[in-house]
Amino acid sequence: MRGEFIDVGGVRLYYYAAGTRGAGEPVILIHGFPTSGHVWSELVPLLPKGHRVVVLDLLGFGRSDQPGSADLSLHGHAERLVSFMDSLGIQDATLVGHHLGGGVAQAMAIHHPVRVRRLCLIDSIGFDVVVTGTLALARAFLPLTRAIPTRLLLRAVHADLMHRYADQERGRHSIDQYLRPFAAAGGARAFLQHLASFSEDETNQVARDLSRISAPTALVWGADDAFSPPTVARQLRDALPHATLDIIECIRHFSPEEAPERVATVIEDLLKR
Repeated sequence: MRGEFIDVGGVRLYYYAAGTRGAGEPVILIHGFPTSGHVWSELVPLLPKGHRVVVLDLLGFGRSDQPGSADLSLHGHAERLVSFMDSLGIQDATLVGHHLGGGVAQAMAIHHPVRVRRLCLIDSIGFDVVVTGTLALARAFLPLTRAIPTRLLLRAVHADLMHRYADQERGRHSIDQYLRPFAAAGGARAFLQHLASFSEDETNQVARDLSRISAPTALVWGADDAFSPPTVARQLRDALPHATLDIIECIRHFSPEEAPERVATVIEDLLKR
């Protein structure tokens, strides 16, 4: 599917659109870390007809520009998302976020509630869970991590992410695609900027404000997700006023890729609420 670039506040963001432009409620899909819009490839064809579906690469990921000195906090991404929607003439939308994208969607729903009709959080960050495993270790020792050659760093990240897939062949193909931009010139610096931008203080602040979210919300989680464990899903369900929770058995972190039919059904039900 052919995408295009759009200028948002002096940076180029890459996106592609599916479905029917101008008809039905828009649905915006927001990927996680360290991935891209590719995470939605299996899901997009299964989404209900009659909706304008927009798949975005966040700043510093996929085909979008490298971040430079931009704000990569949840709120920074959320403010760019508002400007992105303005540029596309989208007044409000259902936001579907995976991992980091789920945190961005939460921040949007708190600070720009009129722009969010519905919310779907999939294996999302939340509370004091941001990154785990090798990525958490790399974040904890950033001065040392910065000294690691890019090739070795990305090899370690690749190995860590492979554990987040039940289907190893699918995982190998997707991870290669996700990490390719970080292997390019300046890519390692961008990767470490993203890693350094995760903040438990910020996610906990967002968590304290979750009761303010009035949008109907669906939570979808892999039962075997160790990257963002189901305990986060249950905390979110208890904190959000209008949330449902679906746990998918035998699935790890990448539910949109490994259980797209189940995720599509949850989103279809959400769009009826």
